[in-house]
Amino acid sequence: MAISFELLHVDKHTGARRGRLHTPHGVIETPIFMPVGTQGSVKAIAPDDLRTLGAQIILGNTYHLMLRPGEKLVGKLGGLHRFIAWERPMLTDSGGFQVYSLAQARKITEEGVAFQSHLDGSRHMLSPERSIEIQQTLGADVIMAFDECPPSGSERSYLEDSLARTTRWLGRCVKAWRPDGPSALFGIVQGGTHEDLRRRHAEEICAHELPGFALGGYAVGETPEAMYASVAFSAPLLPVNKPRYLMGVGTPIDLATCVGAGVDMFDCVLPTRTARHGLLFTSEGRVQIKNAKYVEDTGPLDPKCSCYTCRTFTRAYLRHLFVAQELVAMRLNTLHNLHYFLNLMAEARAAIERDAYADFLKEVQAVTARTPSSRSS
Repeated sequence: MAISFELLHVDKHTGARRGRLHTPHGVIETPIFMPVGTQGSVKAIAPDDLRTLGAQIILGNTYHLMLRPGEKLVGKLGGLHRFIAWERPMLTDSGGFQVYSLAQARKITEEGVAFQSHLDGSRHMLSPERSIEIQQTLGADVIMAFDECPPSGSERSYLEDSLARTTRWLGRCVKAWRPDGPSALFGIVQGGTHEDLRRRHAEEICAHELPGFALGGYAVGETPEAMYASVAFSAPLLPVNKPRYLMGVGTPIDLATCVGAGVDMFDCVLPTRTARHGLLFTSEGRVQIKNAKYVEDTGPLDPKCSCYTCRTFTRAYLRHLFVAQELVAMRLNTLHNLHYFLNLMAEARAAIERDAYADFLKEVQAVTARTPSSRSS
Protein backbone atom coordinates (compact mmCIF):
# COMPACT_ATOMS: atom_id res chain seq x y z
CA MET A 1 0.00 0.00 0.00
CA ALA A 2 0.97 3.64 -0.45
CA ILE A 3 1.57 4.27 3.26
CA SER A 4 2.72 2.39 6.34
CA PHE A 5 2.39 3.23 10.02
CA GLU A 6 4.80 2.56 12.89
CA LEU A 7 3.50 2.68 16.44
CA LEU A 8 6.63 3.75 18.29
CA HIS A 9 5.41 4.18 21.87
CA VAL A 10 2.28 4.38 24.02
CA ASP A 11 2.33 6.59 27.10
CA LYS A 12 2.31 4.42 30.23
CA HIS A 13 -0.38 6.43 31.99
CA THR A 14 -2.76 7.42 29.17
CA GLY A 15 -3.77 6.18 25.74
CA ALA A 16 -1.54 8.73 23.97
CA ARG A 17 0.39 7.23 21.04
CA ARG A 18 3.67 8.23 19.41
CA GLY A 19 3.85 7.08 15.82
CA ARG A 20 5.35 7.57 12.38
CA LEU A 21 3.40 7.55 9.12
CA HIS A 22 5.36 6.84 5.93
CA THR A 23 3.86 8.29 2.73
CA PRO A 24 5.04 8.74 -0.88
CA HIS A 25 5.81 12.41 -0.14
CA GLY A 26 7.55 12.01 3.19
CA VAL A 27 7.35 10.88 6.79
CA ILE A 28 4.79 12.29 9.24
CA GLU A 29 5.52 12.23 12.96
CA THR A 30 2.35 11.64 14.98
CA PRO A 31 0.34 12.89 16.78
CA ILE A 32 0.03 15.62 14.18
CA PHE A 33 -2.16 18.61 13.37
CA MET A 34 -2.90 19.19 9.67
CA PRO A 35 -3.54 22.77 8.45
CA VAL A 36 -6.52 23.01 6.12
CA GLY A 37 -5.89 24.19 2.56
CA THR A 38 -9.48 24.11 1.35
CA GLN A 39 -8.99 25.30 -2.23
CA GLY A 40 -5.37 24.26 -2.63
CA SER A 41 -4.21 27.07 -0.37
CA VAL A 42 -3.95 27.54 3.39
CA LYS A 43 -5.57 30.95 3.65
CA ALA A 44 -3.28 33.99 4.11
CA ILE A 45 0.03 32.11 3.89
CA ALA A 46 2.16 30.40 1.22
CA PRO A 47 3.86 26.98 1.02
CA ASP A 48 7.21 28.45 2.08
CA ASP A 49 5.54 29.73 5.26
CA LEU A 50 4.17 26.25 5.93
CA ARG A 51 7.57 24.68 5.43
CA THR A 52 9.15 27.19 7.83
CA LEU A 53 6.44 26.43 10.39
CA GLY A 54 7.24 22.72 10.11
CA ALA A 55 3.87 21.64 8.71
CA GLN A 56 4.26 17.98 7.77
CA ILE A 57 0.97 17.52 5.91
CA ILE A 58 -1.89 19.75 4.73
CA LEU A 59 -5.44 19.15 3.51
CA GLY A 60 -7.25 19.83 0.27
CA ASN A 61 -11.01 19.78 -0.20
CA THR A 62 -12.65 17.58 -2.84
CA TYR A 63 -15.90 19.54 -3.03
CA HIS A 64 -14.22 22.89 -3.64
CA LEU A 65 -11.54 21.60 -6.00
CA MET A 66 -14.00 19.66 -8.15
CA LEU A 67 -16.02 22.85 -8.65
CA ARG A 68 -13.04 25.17 -9.14
CA PRO A 69 -10.69 24.71 -10.95
CA GLY A 70 -11.80 21.11 -11.52
CA GLU A 71 -9.86 17.93 -10.83
CA LYS A 72 -9.24 17.26 -14.54
CA LEU A 73 -7.29 20.50 -14.89
CA VAL A 74 -5.32 19.80 -11.71
CA GLY A 75 -4.53 16.29 -12.94
CA LYS A 76 -3.50 17.59 -16.36
CA LEU A 77 -1.11 20.04 -14.71
CA GLY A 78 0.63 17.31 -12.73
CA GLY A 79 -1.58 16.71 -9.70
CA LEU A 80 -2.33 18.72 -6.60
CA HIS A 81 1.19 18.60 -5.16
CA ARG A 82 2.71 20.15 -8.28
CA PHE A 83 -0.23 22.50 -8.84
CA ILE A 84 0.18 24.18 -5.44
CA ALA A 85 3.98 23.70 -5.16
CA TRP A 86 3.77 21.55 -2.04
CA GLU A 87 6.16 18.58 -2.04
CA ARG A 88 5.17 17.20 1.36
CA PRO A 89 2.22 14.87 2.13
CA MET A 90 -1.38 15.86 1.47
CA LEU A 91 -4.77 14.54 2.50
CA THR A 92 -8.04 15.20 0.69
CA ASP A 93 -11.44 14.82 2.29
CA SER A 94 -14.25 13.14 0.39
CA GLY A 95 -16.37 16.26 -0.17
CA GLY A 96 -19.26 14.77 1.73
CA PHE A 97 -19.29 17.20 4.66
CA GLN A 98 -19.24 20.24 2.35
CA VAL A 99 -22.08 18.81 0.26
CA TYR A 100 -24.20 18.65 3.40
CA SER A 101 -23.09 22.01 4.81
CA LEU A 102 -22.64 24.24 1.74
CA ALA A 103 -24.42 22.86 -1.31
CA GLN A 104 -27.91 23.94 -2.28
CA ALA A 105 -30.92 21.72 -3.00
CA ARG A 106 -29.07 18.52 -2.08
CA LYS A 107 -30.79 15.15 -2.22
CA ILE A 108 -29.33 12.00 -0.67
CA THR A 109 -30.07 8.72 -2.43
CA GLU A 110 -28.42 5.32 -2.49
CA GLU A 111 -26.49 6.44 -5.57
CA GLY A 112 -24.95 9.42 -3.80
CA VAL A 113 -25.78 13.09 -3.27
CA ALA A 114 -27.23 15.28 -6.01
CA PHE A 115 -26.66 18.96 -5.33
CA GLN A 116 -26.35 22.45 -6.75
CA SER A 117 -23.08 24.32 -6.47
CA HIS A 118 -23.00 27.15 -3.95
CA LEU A 119 -20.93 29.06 -6.51
CA ASP A 120 -23.15 29.14 -9.59
CA GLY A 121 -26.07 26.79 -9.01
CA SER A 122 -24.76 24.18 -11.45
CA ARG A 123 -25.96 20.63 -10.81
CA HIS A 124 -23.65 17.80 -9.77
CA MET A 125 -23.75 14.24 -8.45
CA LEU A 126 -21.16 13.16 -5.91
CA SER A 127 -21.15 9.40 -5.43
CA PRO A 128 -18.64 7.12 -3.70
CA GLU A 129 -17.09 6.27 -7.05
CA ARG A 130 -16.96 9.90 -8.18
CA SER A 131 -15.40 11.05 -4.90
CA ILE A 132 -12.65 8.44 -5.15
CA GLU A 133 -12.08 9.27 -8.83
CA ILE A 134 -11.65 12.96 -8.03
CA GLN A 135 -9.31 12.33 -5.11
CA GLN A 136 -7.13 9.88 -7.04
CA THR A 137 -6.91 12.37 -9.90
CA LEU A 138 -5.80 15.05 -7.44
CA GLY A 139 -3.19 12.58 -6.20
CA ALA A 140 -3.28 13.07 -2.43
CA ASP A 141 -1.28 10.70 -0.23
CA VAL A 142 -4.36 10.02 1.93
CA ILE A 143 -7.90 10.03 0.53
CA MET A 144 -11.10 9.66 2.50
CA ALA A 145 -14.09 7.40 1.94
CA PHE A 146 -17.33 9.12 0.92
CA ASP A 147 -19.69 9.15 3.88
CA GLU A 148 -22.64 10.97 5.35
CA CYS A 149 -21.94 13.17 8.37
CA PRO A 150 -25.24 13.62 10.25
CA PRO A 151 -25.37 16.07 13.19
CA SER A 152 -24.72 14.37 16.51
CA GLY A 153 -28.20 15.34 17.71
CA SER A 154 -29.96 13.50 14.88
CA GLU A 155 -32.72 11.05 15.69
CA ARG A 156 -31.40 7.57 16.39
CA SER A 157 -33.45 6.08 13.55
CA TYR A 158 -31.86 8.51 11.10
CA LEU A 159 -28.39 7.77 12.45
CA GLU A 160 -28.92 4.04 11.96
CA ASP A 161 -30.06 4.52 8.37
CA SER A 162 -27.13 6.86 7.72
CA LEU A 163 -24.59 4.42 9.18
CA ALA A 164 -25.88 1.58 7.05
CA ARG A 165 -25.65 3.77 3.93
CA THR A 166 -22.11 4.88 4.80
CA THR A 167 -21.08 1.24 5.23
CA ARG A 168 -22.49 0.37 1.81
CA TRP A 169 -20.81 3.41 0.31
CA LEU A 170 -17.45 2.33 1.76
CA GLY A 171 -17.72 -0.97 -0.10
CA ARG A 172 -18.15 1.00 -3.32
CA CYS A 173 -15.22 3.29 -2.42
CA VAL A 174 -12.99 0.27 -1.90
CA LYS A 175 -13.93 -1.10 -5.34
CA ALA A 176 -13.16 2.27 -6.97
CA TRP A 177 -9.86 2.72 -5.12
CA ARG A 178 -6.53 1.63 -6.64
CA PRO A 179 -4.65 0.12 -3.67
CA ASP A 180 -1.48 -0.15 -5.77
CA GLY A 181 -1.60 3.59 -6.56
CA PRO A 182 -0.10 6.53 -4.66
CA SER A 183 -3.23 7.29 -2.60
CA ALA A 184 -4.12 5.47 0.63
CA LEU A 185 -7.83 5.14 1.47
CA PHE A 186 -9.09 5.75 5.02
CA GLY A 187 -12.51 4.54 6.19
CA ILE A 188 -14.69 6.70 8.45
CA VAL A 189 -16.60 5.57 11.54
CA GLN A 190 -19.75 7.51 12.44
CA GLY A 191 -22.42 7.00 15.12
CA GLY A 192 -22.92 10.25 16.99
CA THR A 193 -22.34 9.86 20.73
CA HIS A 194 -24.13 6.49 20.90
CA GLU A 195 -21.61 3.92 22.10
CA ASP A 196 -23.46 0.94 20.64
CA LEU A 197 -23.68 2.60 17.23
CA ARG A 198 -20.01 3.60 17.32
CA ARG A 199 -19.02 0.03 18.22
CA ARG A 200 -21.21 -1.50 15.52
CA HIS A 201 -20.04 0.90 12.85
CA ALA A 202 -16.38 0.47 13.81
CA GLU A 203 -16.76 -3.28 13.35
CA GLU A 204 -18.34 -2.78 9.92
CA ILE A 205 -15.84 -0.19 8.68
CA CYS A 206 -12.75 -1.88 10.11
CA ALA A 207 -13.73 -5.17 8.50
CA HIS A 208 -12.13 -3.66 5.38
CA GLU A 209 -8.35 -3.95 5.26
CA LEU A 210 -7.48 -0.28 4.78
CA PRO A 211 -4.33 1.76 5.50
CA GLY A 212 -6.06 3.90 8.14
CA PHE A 213 -9.33 4.84 9.81
CA ALA A 214 -11.04 8.02 10.97
CA LEU A 215 -13.67 9.09 13.47
CA GLY A 216 -16.22 11.45 11.92
CA GLY A 217 -19.28 13.27 13.15
CA TYR A 218 -17.75 15.13 16.10
CA ALA A 219 -17.77 18.86 16.94
CA VAL A 220 -21.11 19.15 15.15
CA GLY A 221 -23.32 20.15 18.04
CA GLU A 222 -22.46 17.99 21.04
CA THR A 223 -20.82 19.41 24.18
CA PRO A 224 -17.04 19.11 24.58
CA GLU A 225 -17.56 16.71 27.49
CA ALA A 226 -19.80 14.46 25.38
CA MET A 227 -17.27 14.49 22.56
CA TYR A 228 -14.35 13.65 24.85
CA ALA A 229 -16.23 10.72 26.40
CA SER A 230 -17.28 9.40 23.00
CA VAL A 231 -13.79 9.71 21.48
CA ALA A 232 -12.28 7.98 24.53
CA PHE A 233 -14.72 5.12 23.90
CA SER A 234 -14.38 5.04 20.11
CA ALA A 235 -10.66 5.51 19.42
CA PRO A 236 -9.65 2.16 20.98
CA LEU A 237 -12.17 0.44 18.70
CA LEU A 238 -9.94 1.27 15.72
CA PRO A 239 -7.00 -1.02 14.82
CA VAL A 240 -3.93 -0.53 17.00
CA ASN A 241 -1.50 -0.79 14.09
CA LYS A 242 -3.21 1.79 11.85
CA PRO A 243 -3.30 5.61 12.07
CA ARG A 244 -6.36 7.06 13.80
CA TYR A 245 -7.71 10.36 12.47
CA LEU A 246 -10.26 12.56 14.27
CA MET A 247 -11.86 14.73 11.60
CA GLY A 248 -12.58 18.44 12.01
CA VAL A 249 -11.40 18.82 15.62
CA GLY A 250 -10.59 21.30 17.14
CA THR A 251 -9.33 23.62 19.89
CA PRO A 252 -6.00 23.09 21.67
CA ILE A 253 -7.74 21.42 24.61
CA ASP A 254 -9.72 19.24 22.19
CA LEU A 255 -6.50 18.08 20.55
CA ALA A 256 -4.66 17.49 23.82
CA THR A 257 -7.58 15.57 25.34
CA CYS A 258 -8.13 13.39 22.30
CA VAL A 259 -4.43 12.61 21.88
CA GLY A 260 -4.72 11.19 25.38
CA ALA A 261 -7.54 8.96 24.12
CA GLY A 262 -5.32 7.50 21.39
CA VAL A 263 -5.90 9.74 18.35
CA ASP A 264 -2.98 10.32 15.96
CA MET A 265 -4.17 12.88 13.37
CA PHE A 266 -6.27 16.06 13.51
CA ASP A 267 -7.43 18.83 11.20
CA CYS A 268 -9.48 21.95 11.77
CA VAL A 269 -9.99 25.39 10.21
CA LEU A 270 -10.04 26.93 13.70
CA PRO A 271 -6.48 28.33 13.92
CA THR A 272 -6.59 29.93 10.47
CA ARG A 273 -10.19 31.13 10.66
CA THR A 274 -9.83 32.70 14.10
CA ALA A 275 -6.54 34.31 13.04
CA ARG A 276 -8.38 36.20 10.31
CA HIS A 277 -10.78 37.46 12.99
CA GLY A 278 -8.01 38.54 15.36
CA LEU A 279 -8.41 35.70 17.88
CA LEU A 280 -4.99 34.29 18.79
CA PHE A 281 -3.89 31.33 20.92
CA THR A 282 -1.07 31.90 23.40
CA SER A 283 0.58 30.27 26.38
CA GLU A 284 -1.31 32.79 28.55
CA GLY A 285 -4.73 32.04 27.04
CA ARG A 286 -6.60 33.52 24.11
CA VAL A 287 -5.92 37.06 22.92
CA GLN A 288 -8.41 39.16 20.95
CA ILE A 289 -5.87 41.48 19.38
CA LYS A 290 -8.35 44.25 18.45
CA ASN A 291 -9.03 45.02 22.12
CA ALA A 292 -8.16 48.55 23.19
CA LYS A 293 -5.93 47.37 26.03
CA TYR A 294 -3.24 46.49 23.46
CA VAL A 295 -2.98 50.01 21.96
CA GLU A 296 0.30 50.75 23.77
CA ASP A 297 1.37 47.20 24.58
CA THR A 298 5.05 46.87 23.58
CA GLY A 299 5.32 43.23 24.56
CA PRO A 300 5.28 40.28 22.15
CA LEU A 301 2.02 38.52 21.43
CA ASP A 302 3.26 35.48 23.37
CA PRO A 303 6.53 35.81 25.33
CA LYS A 304 7.02 32.03 25.21
CA CYS A 305 6.51 31.73 21.44
CA SER A 306 9.36 31.53 18.92
CA CYS A 307 7.32 32.19 15.75
CA TYR A 308 8.24 35.06 13.40
CA THR A 309 5.26 37.13 14.55
CA CYS A 310 6.19 36.94 18.22
CA ARG A 311 9.92 37.38 17.63
CA THR A 312 9.42 40.50 15.55
CA PHE A 313 6.34 42.54 16.42
CA THR A 314 4.61 44.07 19.43
CA ARG A 315 0.99 43.58 20.39
CA ALA A 316 0.47 47.28 19.71
CA TYR A 317 1.62 46.91 16.11
CA LEU A 318 -0.40 43.73 15.56
CA ARG A 319 -3.47 45.53 16.87
CA HIS A 320 -2.82 48.49 14.57
CA LEU A 321 -2.52 46.21 11.53
CA PHE A 322 -5.73 44.37 12.36
CA VAL A 323 -7.78 47.48 13.12
CA ALA A 324 -6.46 49.15 9.95
CA GLN A 325 -7.46 46.00 8.01
CA GLU A 326 -3.97 45.63 6.59
CA LEU A 327 -3.66 42.33 4.71
CA VAL A 328 -0.37 41.48 6.42
CA ALA A 329 -2.31 41.19 9.68
CA MET A 330 -3.96 38.03 8.35
CA ARG A 331 -0.58 36.51 7.50
CA LEU A 332 1.09 37.37 10.81
CA ASN A 333 -1.88 36.16 12.85
CA THR A 334 -2.13 32.93 10.83
CA LEU A 335 1.59 32.24 11.17
CA HIS A 336 1.29 32.53 14.94
CA ASN A 337 -1.83 30.40 15.35
CA LEU A 338 -0.52 27.59 13.15
CA HIS A 339 2.82 27.69 14.96
CA TYR A 340 0.94 27.36 18.24
CA PHE A 341 -1.02 24.30 17.06
CA LEU A 342 1.96 22.60 15.40
CA ASN A 343 4.17 23.27 18.41
CA LEU A 344 1.45 21.89 20.71
CA MET A 345 1.65 18.58 18.83
CA ALA A 346 5.46 18.61 18.94
CA GLU A 347 5.30 19.05 22.71
CA ALA A 348 2.72 16.27 22.90
CA ARG A 349 5.03 13.91 21.01
CA ALA A 350 7.88 14.71 23.37
CA ALA A 351 5.67 14.20 26.43
CA ILE A 352 4.53 10.79 25.17
CA GLU A 353 8.14 9.71 24.68
CA ARG A 354 8.83 10.65 28.32
CA ASP A 355 5.67 8.88 29.59
CA ALA A 356 4.66 12.30 30.90
CA TYR A 357 1.55 12.92 28.84
CA ALA A 358 -0.78 13.25 31.84
CA ASP A 359 1.28 16.18 33.13
CA PHE A 360 1.32 17.77 29.68
CA LEU A 361 -2.47 17.52 29.46
CA LYS A 362 -2.80 19.25 32.84
CA GLU A 363 -0.66 22.12 31.54
CA VAL A 364 -2.91 22.57 28.50
CA GLN A 365 -5.97 22.44 30.74
CA ALA A 366 -4.46 25.15 32.94
CA VAL A 367 -3.97 27.46 29.95
CA THR A 368 -7.56 26.80 28.85
CA ALA A 369 -8.85 27.61 32.35
CA ARG A 370 -7.25 31.07 32.08
CA THR A 371 -9.30 31.76 28.93
CA PRO A 372 -12.87 33.11 29.27
CA SER A 373 -14.19 30.88 26.45
CA SER A 374 -12.53 27.49 26.09
CA ARG A 375 -14.13 26.43 22.81
CA SER A 376 -15.10 27.96 19.47
CA SER A 377 -17.25 26.47 16.73
